[in-house]
Amino acid sequence: MRLLDYQDLRAKGIKYSRVHLWRLEAAGKFPKRVRLSPSRHGWLEDEVDDHLEALVAQRDGGGA
Repeated sequence: MRLLDYQDLRAKGIKYSRVHLWRLEAAGKFPKRVRLSPSRHGWLEDEVDDHLEALVAQRDGGGA
């Protein structure tokens, strides 16, 4: 299990602002972050990768 920080998300091509990521999470449209401390958080890489794969499947007509 690997945790991604904001810069790791950007390196994966997810270049949303921090506020937009928060909105997507709140709407259930992006994996929720894991709180590590009051000022630090990260996203589980497996969940982010699964989310991206689901978007590709949806684009390709696979539903999800």
